[in-house]
Amino acid sequence: MQKEDIRIDAVVNEFKDRFGCEPACVVQAPGRVEVMGGHTDYNDGFVMPTAINRNILIAASATQEDTATAYSRNFDETSTFSVIKPERSQDAPWSNYIRGVVDQLAKAGIQTPGMQMVVDGSVPLGSGLSSSAALEVATAFAVYEVTGQSLPGKETALLCQRAENQFVGVNSGIMDQFISVLGQEGKAMFLDCRSLDYQHVNYPAGTRIVVCDSKKPRTLAGSEYNIRRAQCEEAVRILKQHIPGIKALRDVSAEDLAAHESKLPEVVRKRARHIVRENDRVLQAVRALNHGDSAAFGDLLNESHASSRDLYEISCDELNWLQEAAVSVDGCLGSRLSGAGFGGCTVSIVREGALEQFERVVTERFRAKAGIEPGVDVMSAAGGAGRVR
Repeated sequence: MQKEDIRIDAVVNEFKDRFGCEPACVVQAPGRVEVMGGHTDYNDGFVMPTAINRNILIAASATQEDTATAYSRNFDETSTFSVIKPERSQDAPWSNYIRGVVDQLAKAGIQTPGMQMVVDGSVPLGSGLSSSAALEVATAFAVYEVTGQSLPGKETALLCQRAENQFVGVNSGIMDQFISVLGQEGKAMFLDCRSLDYQHVNYPAGTRIVVCDSKKPRTLAGSEYNIRRAQCEEAVRILKQHIPGIKALRDVSAEDLAAHESKLPEVVRKRARHIVRENDRVLQAVRALNHGDSAAFGDLLNESHASSRDLYEISCDELNWLQEAAVSVDGCLGSRLSGAGFGGCTVSIVREGALEQFERVVTERFRAKAGIEPGVDVMSAAGGAGRVR
């Protein structure tokens, strides 16, 4: 039996033990890894995420009540709330992602009935692999299954983003929810965060995605994220005086920036350089993958890490050690930090024949520097959310 089938059986059995009946459905929504596009999403730019084979499972059934009861196997906690007027919970903050989706579905014309839910996640918490978006998307799909009503994929992603922004209070971009809904097995996604146009692109044949966890908590990620966002907005405010019509750094070309970057304060100039060049790197990465140029794709990953480290200044020693160890391995195409930075994970694209050596070298070199072993997780690009039973 496959590991995922064992997890699904466990969730179903938990549901039967807690609620005394079979669930009406089991749905899943995947986490994601950001392969390219560091901090470009809130600059209306381009990103390249991949849905991963780590997900949130929800077993669910409707009831005649006006409350929903959700049990989290990860937290061993139960949370009950009104489906008529969901309110934020201080006691079970994980449930706010569920509550927020129920709230937004009602505003979109889909009233969630009373529900019973068991939630189980294989997305590592706090590692930057977007367990929160996966929980939001899985909730939406569970409600779709029990009501027989649904919204199209893009609308579902936007609804889940609103739940996180407006109900939970986290000012996230659209990438995480979008890839969780619309990912395709074996492929990365190119997403334009302004227009929401997207396309799927193939990875180089015979490669795997390896996520390495630094085990360093991302304690600075939230506050520094807000600072970086403000610095990008400052860059746009100044550049607007010299480049008519721009609304975000996405609208600034490398040539425009080179002509006018002297008007920016030094730190703001560095931030703008990273975003403008990173947007271009995402476009180059799509071209490289579409033309089967795996070497160029790997080089772009490495360049993205260097820019994130030196210009956007969101790396840390632990992420640099992981990236340096990764690219020292023959068979690693490229490696970069993934997500907000200041801890969390790197993502590397590694040829299948080099996986054993990669894990050994990265583990040994990181342990020698950090004194602890990293998490090394070989993953596959997964499909988007849907019913699994």
